[in-house]
Amino acid sequence: MSTATKPNHIGHKIGRIRELRGLKQESLAYELKVSQQTISKIEQSETVDEELLDQIAKILGVTPEGIKNFSEEAVFNYFNNFSDHSINQGPIGSYNVCNFNPLDKVIELYERLLQSEREKVDLLKAKNDQP
Repeated sequence: MSTATKPNHIGHKIGRIRELRGLKQESLAYELKVSQQTISKIEQSETVDEELLDQIAKILGVTPEGIKNFSEEAVFNYFNNFSDHSINQGPIGSYNVCNFNPLDKVIELYERLLQSEREKVDLLKAKNDQP
């Protein structure tokens, strides 16, 4: 039994990190002084120039290696292992309780992405119907 390795698609990783950071393509484009369409093309590219990757990483607040090694599974594992049961071992021994579920944020993000894709489909259908 062989396991297929996932391609190291840097553009997709940039897009996912950008989304997790709550940035829109327009915001990243503004910081890089390029158009939103350029950001879209970057996020669709399997490889990205090292200099550009450095600039993007700086804006996203991560290292270029962080982008290259980004794994969606690792993010889910982190959130799944992050529990409400963490104990502060300070002098009082109080409990730290997370008041929000990080997984809910990921679900919200996917719902927004799904809505965006639906809007794209509707736009393309409307464009296709024009004479």
